[in-house]
Amino acid sequence: MKTILSLLLAMCTFSSNAQMKTIESGVYKWKDHPVEKNENRESRKILEGTSPHFIYLEIHATTQNKGAKPGPAHANEDIEELIIVKEGKMKVTIEDQSWVLGPQGIVLLMPQQMHSLENIGDGPLTYFVMRYRSKNSMNLEQGQKEGGSLVLNVDSLKYIEKPDGSKGGTAYFDRPTAMCERFEMHITQLNQKGPSHDPHEHEETEIILVISGETEMSIDGKKYEAGEGDFYFARSGEMHGVGNATDNPCSYFAFKWR
Repeated sequence: MKTILSLLLAMCTFSSNAQMKTIESGVYKWKDHPVEKNENRESRKILEGTSPHFIYLEIHATTQNKGAKPGPAHANEDIEELIIVKEGKMKVTIEDQSWVLGPQGIVLLMPQQMHSLENIGDGPLTYFVMRYRSKNSMNLEQGQKEGGSLVLNVDSLKYIEKPDGSKGGTAYFDRPTAMCERFEMHITQLNQKGPSHDPHEHEETEIILVISGETEMSIDGKKYEAGEGDFYFARSGEMHGVGNATDNPCSYFAFKWR
């Protein structure tokens, strides 16, 4: 009986995921995300669907106003998460350990770990949450072997600038996880107008999240523009290239996976 119930549950999950739309490449603007307001909180749904390596991918943004009570601690059975602080001061607790994160701080959260997020600052706390389930089987052993959950503040990392001062970058991580063969994340800062690099393609699907300034990006022959809080989404195998649209500096997160 237990086996039959497990099969029925798996079939329902497959059916639900099969009906989800493929996430399209392009730009996702902060101002276009519908806002849902609750007591001391706001949420913005950004995208949801499937991608070349994920049977499920969802991204949203949450704002906790000052004094908002944190949600109850919980664990994701078969979902991994990437959390990125946009503004404010966050206390993140995973199992029995806590950290404090500021803007550009991140959490790479393994499945099946109890966690909670709390605003401990004097103003609003806004953060992005990327939730995903791989098309391949979840590999908790691999995730633990590579370091388990990861919490990083940007000021704990090294910024490296090119000798000519045209650009620089901060590496966050490059590793396998419980859901990914490879997941890599960094920040790039462009100090002058022009492309970061020549257009290229790779197996990984990639997201560019703009931190500051004005950017432009070509994806599969189409051109887009984005500012602070906007996302670019480039699917696996698509030719793409990002650049600075003005003479003022710009910066962005780049994260990709397979």
